[in-house]
Amino acid sequence: MHAWMQSDAYQATGCYNLHCSGFVQTNRRIAIGAAISPASAYNGRQFDISLLIWKDPRRGHWWLQLGSGPLVGYWPSSLFSHLGGHANMVQFGGEVVNTRPSGSHTPTQMGSGHFPREGFNRAAYFRNVQVVDWDNNLLPARDLRLVADHPACYGIQGGYNRAWGNYFYYGGPGRNVHCP
Repeated sequence: MHAWMQSDAYQATGCYNLHCSGFVQTNRRIAIGAAISPASAYNGRQFDISLLIWKDPRRGHWWLQLGSGPLVGYWPSSLFSHLGGHANMVQFGGEVVNTRPSGSHTPTQMGSGHFPREGFNRAAYFRNVQVVDWDNNLLPARDLRLVADHPACYGIQGGYNRAWGNYFYYGGPGRNVHCP
């Protein structure tokens, strides 16, 4: 599980996990930045986790919760300049840092390392994508926009069904013959 904190709309800040100053971890049994187990296997058994990020209406802190289970911790409201009142956009997905030191794309894979077209049991996915409203009710995400910055390296495909609600498959291998 990773916790990403970025307080100024990608202007100058951003860090992962507990390298960020300010995240208050309230649960010592869940290790931010550690591997999650059990892990899904390509063409085998799949495991998923539910994560919930919501704003405490009284104190304004943004909480990270493991599904309907334990609270992991929170980002204090004092950390944010753009999220003081509410969020007006939510992003789900994967991110890979590519500095191109050798002039070519990074070989870092995203998700399972397989493209979304391979589907269930092969590609990484998000399912039952929801947002929290003003009254802390979960609502299906609307107006989803699927974006892949480098589709020859990493892709995304989405849809909706009754079992999974809004979902998308994402990821890819990084550098490959079509992504030099």
